[in-house]
Amino acid sequence: MKKFSFELEKVLEFRDFERKEAEGELAKALAVENEIQNNLKAIAAQMANLNKYMKGSVDFADVISASQNKSLLNYQKEELLKQLAQAQLVTQQKREILTECMKKTTALEKMKEIQLAQYKEEAKALEKKKIEQVATNKMVNDALSNEKQNLQ
Repeated sequence: MKKFSFELEKVLEFRDFERKEAEGELAKALAVENEIQNNLKAIAAQMANLNKYMKGSVDFADVISASQNKSLLNYQKEELLKQLAQAQLVTQQKREILTECMKKTTALEKMKEIQLAQYKEEAKALEKKKIEQVATNKMVNDALSNEKQNLQ
């Protein structure tokens, strides 16, 4: 019996390649999100430090400087939140693409498994048939040999 081959193996390989590419794209999108979130945490820490520094301060120049710094930090935070929202949309799109790629790959893998199982069943049946033929031939040969010996 010939070796098992899946007719759609090239398509399966291509789908698997697409899936791996989609995984990479999702990883990049998640890294962008994480970087933005880390920047937001840094701004929050700067804001906390600024508030701690200004607590109880009565120097007018310090109050003005702190107010300007707070305004700048708030502006940066708002910009980062906009970027985060955009990054989350991109991440969601990449996640949907990956899910679709995984569905396509999984369907082909299941088809391959089914065909392989059928191939194995057919191979077993063929092997069993060959064994039965060998046994039958041996029995016939033994019977013919016995008959020949009886005739002599």
